[in-house]
Amino acid sequence: MADAKTLIVPKGATGVLVFADGSAVFGRGFGAVGEAVGELCFNTAITGYQEIMTDPSYAGQVVTFTFPHIGNVGTNADDVEADTPFALGCVVRQDVTEPSNFRNVQPFDAWMRDHGRIGLSGVDTRALTRMIREKGAPNIVIAHDPDGQFDIAALAAKAAAWPGLEGMDLAIEVTAKDSRLWNDGGWTLGKGYSLGEAGADRPHVVAIDYGAKNNIFRNLVKAGARVTVLPATATFDQVSALSPDGVFLSNGPGDPAATGAYAVPVIRQVLDADIPVFGICLGHQLLGLAVGAKTIKMHQGHRGANHPVKRLEDGLVEITSMNHGFAVDAATLPANVRATHVSLFDGSNCGIALTDKNAFSVQYHPEASPGPQDSFYLFQRFVDGLKKAVAA
Repeated sequence: MADAKTLIVPKGATGVLVFADGSAVFGRGFGAVGEAVGELCFNTAITGYQEIMTDPSYAGQVVTFTFPHIGNVGTNADDVEADTPFALGCVVRQDVTEPSNFRNVQPFDAWMRDHGRIGLSGVDTRALTRMIREKGAPNIVIAHDPDGQFDIAALAAKAAAWPGLEGMDLAIEVTAKDSRLWNDGGWTLGKGYSLGEAGADRPHVVAIDYGAKNNIFRNLVKAGARVTVLPATATFDQVSALSPDGVFLSNGPGDPAATGAYAVPVIRQVLDADIPVFGICLGHQLLGLAVGAKTIKMHQGHRGANHPVKRLEDGLVEITSMNHGFAVDAATLPANVRATHVSLFDGSNCGIALTDKNAFSVQYHPEASPGPQDSFYLFQRFVDGLKKAVAA
């Protein structure tokens, strides 16, 4: 074990990652000054850093970007998945440069600072990624001090004391606090988001927000739905009072078993009422728990925009966007649930469907943002099914 007391801060270092064993990685800090403790993960996407930083599923995590040119296009008001960044910070290879993009509104460095998020540049992100792949996602403290004054031993103690994501319910911290209507659709260059697109004649989807990305709601609207968003703690009575044609279970952070303590009973009541269900990411895991399966903490998780997933019904391979550190244990699926998708990276479960109910879910993110759009058909399939049921 490294002795944190013997580490010397290199000259010019203004940022650091400190691990629970006392080892440290030094670099140049940017963004906010201060420190944050969480889990270190990596994301392999080559675009969309602003969407990644604002994805609520990254609550409690620091993102190592494997792509070196992070910050080069600046930031803008459209490329966000929530009102504020939920990732605690990020680690990048190269220093953040001046933005070069016609859509830029604010440099990435300033955007990070204004939102209280810490960045660390000048780090060998390839070595960090290999370490995470081999040893799993570690607990760390990320810190930024322009004067380079770091108490490494104290920071290591904070990393060691942090309990980790397993057993942690973070959905309760990132969910919307009130119900709201969602009417905005997709984005087009020069026009922005289509506003007020969803009319009352559309099938009504009640979306339970466990930490949802905004583009999920936009894709439901794009597919033809009218969407009402409820917080993660919504009861079945609150859901049924809205007379939904279907219920959507969103993505979100943390351990699904912890969130399931209050979410699973509601989902079971929705299924018992024969209301169609569609889930994504954490919503997928919660649906799995609701039907009797188990979830497991993954060694390194899946995070990126290039993950191949095989659709078992016909063998088609979809290139998908992913962000998850937990998974449904396929070996625990009950007899009335069939696996529909599987990861071609490690064989983990990436989709289920109930054989006796109109309910299905996927582990990956068909809304992308960032990422490929191979899987938009899932939104269309869900909403078209609701339209047929309403018409009947």
